[in-house]
Amino acid sequence: MDIFLQQLINGLVLGSVYALVALGYTMVYGILELINFAHGEVTMMGAMVALTVIGALVGAHVDLPGILIVATGVLVAIPTCMLLGFTIERVAYRPLRHAPRLAPLITAIGVSILLQNIAMIVWGRQYVKFPAILPSGSHQIGGATISDLQIFILVLSLGIMAGLVLLVQKTKLGRAMRATAQSLQVASLMGVNVNTVIALTFIIGSALAAVAGVMVAAYYGLAHYYMGFLLGLKAFTAAVLGGIGNIAGAMLGGLLLGVIESLGAGYIGDLTGGFMGSNYQDVFAFLVLILVLVLRPSGLLGEHVGERA
Repeated sequence: MDIFLQQLINGLVLGSVYALVALGYTMVYGILELINFAHGEVTMMGAMVALTVIGALVGAHVDLPGILIVATGVLVAIPTCMLLGFTIERVAYRPLRHAPRLAPLITAIGVSILLQNIAMIVWGRQYVKFPAILPSGSHQIGGATISDLQIFILVLSLGIMAGLVLLVQKTKLGRAMRATAQSLQVASLMGVNVNTVIALTFIIGSALAAVAGVMVAAYYGLAHYYMGFLLGLKAFTAAVLGGIGNIAGAMLGGLLLGVIESLGAGYIGDLTGGFMGSNYQDVFAFLVLILVLVLRPSGLLGEHVGERA
């Protein structure tokens, strides 16, 4: 029971990060029916930029609490990723908006590889360590342990997701996003500037990715130029699991995928008699992806896509 509770907590924390990244995939797909495979690399860029700023502040012996130093790194990473997301949409995707679907898909893969190589040139092939400057306290829940960092990640992720739901459901921008998702042509005829809405969708998704990237780096204590590839695939799996194009589905899919992965890592040794260890935890994400595509391609809550102009 203790192992189950511990893995459940770990899974919810990890899943909340997957959900933040999955939201970027699902918002873009909901409007453009485009799978932005470069989104994972935007997450990686957020982590790398934040770690660069944090490392510079720590190296300069700035007299600030660790949480404020990390917050400074995040505040630099967010606008950097927002600008990156805007640039990707404007340069790589907008010219191909009316092209056959294969063209923007291939472009997305190309942008992903380009960003990986840029990161490798700037930060090198080695892992970048997250400085040990955050509080390291922990608490007991039943027989499980939850750290202050895990609580912070979970609360912040849920708060951001709640804020996004309010943005989409209660604001003028949210109504424009929903109208654009229904039909680019009709929304445009109704006076919605669809180019602005699409650009803002990329910008918002990139801001979420920046925060998620820093969370992943803080959680594992490391960042790497290649980290966005696997993280992006898992977030895409989460979006498909919940129903790609569906914001609530991305949140649900992210949390479920995190729990499935953590429980799988916790019990895979017992299930296979020790033949496989927790290092095979990534298998579960792709097993889930295959099962969902075969058994329920529209995901748990159903796809939500509009009509292309």
